[in-house]
Amino acid sequence: MAETLADLVAAEDVLLFVNAAVTATGQREFRSGAARQRLSLRFLHEYVRVNYRPLYAASLALGINDHNAALVVENLLRHAGEADPDQKRLEGRLIAARLATLPPPRVYRLFRALRTARVNNRRTRALMRDWLAARPDLGHDAVKYRAGVRAAVRHAHVAPAPEIGHFLFTPRRRAPARYAHPLLDAHRRAHHQQAALYELPFTVAEGFAAGHGLKREVFLERMAPRMTRLERLRTHRAGAGTDTDLTVMPLTRLALYVLALPFEERTARRAELTGALRAAARRAAGTHAGTWGRVAAVLDDSFSSSGSGQKRRRPLAVALGCHFLLEALAAPRAYTPLWTSGAADPLLVRPWGPTPLGTRILDALDARPERLVIVSDGWDNAPPGLAGEVLRVWRTRIDPERRTSAVHVNPVYDAGGFDVRRLAPSVPTAGIRDAGDLASLVEIARFAEGRTGLAELRAYLDGRVRLFLGES
Repeated sequence: MAETLADLVAAEDVLLFVNAAVTATGQREFRSGAARQRLSLRFLHEYVRVNYRPLYAASLALGINDHNAALVVENLLRHAGEADPDQKRLEGRLIAARLATLPPPRVYRLFRALRTARVNNRRTRALMRDWLAARPDLGHDAVKYRAGVRAAVRHAHVAPAPEIGHFLFTPRRRAPARYAHPLLDAHRRAHHQQAALYELPFTVAEGFAAGHGLKREVFLERMAPRMTRLERLRTHRAGAGTDTDLTVMPLTRLALYVLALPFEERTARRAELTGALRAAARRAAGTHAGTWGRVAAVLDDSFSSSGSGQKRRRPLAVALGCHFLLEALAAPRAYTPLWTSGAADPLLVRPWGPTPLGTRILDALDARPERLVIVSDGWDNAPPGLAGEVLRVWRTRIDPERRTSAVHVNPVYDAGGFDVRRLAPSVPTAGIRDAGDLASLVEIARFAEGRTGLAELRAYLDGRVRLFLGES
């Protein structure tokens, strides 16, 4: 059946929301403030929820970021009356599956937001109870996320184990001589025993260490065995000297770590850092490694890739991660990277200069690649508009048969346009936050070319939902 204009508009609306939900976090970007970002994102969530609620819920099965996944869950639960019973059942399964993938602090903040909004229907309480019951160690959570656990068990009407309940609600009244749970007892002893704080999670122990007046270096050295990989990376970046295995870090997070190092250290540790980035890229490529043929990439390292105070160097980190991932996806010795600054050493890139995307795209197309990937915030300004014109002429005059597939991935949400900024109508654009998601986002981007409508998009989303729920 032929697609109607309304179907095409609906498909565009949903893709616009997915781009925003992948990239936007409500934080300040290079060209717009946090308040404007939040206002724009709030409007998009409400618009898509009201008009396309089933597709809004299905977005939980896509690679949207944790910030927007939590907003989707909150909005679905706050406006439960808009859904029929069948929709509620599917939404409940999607919400439960997505909650299981979110970091615990994010989930506890979500539960507190629901409590503040007085969302207390039976489905909400059941989801909260099931999530709390699935936690591997609620005593650990009570120590590390005390306020969040306290709010959640109150709101969901959960009766925790007696000593956990005592720890959460009446710690200074009828205090036991000791707790059976080792972390609860370590927390009790840490008030007056320095040795006990080294049995606690790092973030909790930090507060006790400051209260006991411990030197930071001594504390970090003794605390190292109990620190997570991210905590080790953060303290190592801060100059604490804590060892961490870079080869197991996610690609974008590792790229952020590399870009935070001085040039001298990057050069001195070239083999280690390059090896770690390539190992992370190979993991992200998975079965797609070496299958993309000849690939050319235009990578934006202009000044705007410095990001903002809240998202420092994030756009450049995504570009650096994509560089190593595309190297892994391309056939051997069939990858051509082109940085907008003209940089030849990816390990030493920095946010600098204008954005001559048009010139770099011409250079990339000269190599006649099978795939062209552009990683940029889309602000082509040297000269303005050249990139869009180059892509238009290439697609309509030189390569109308589409021998070269082109895609633009954009790591920056444009609050004013309610989307990521695009370069040309003839080239699909997808939002990206983590470089490791590049392959799946290229698949989604094909829907943005305007040649497919709502029916095909619904079929794709249904497939992703089934896969997410383990049904296929």
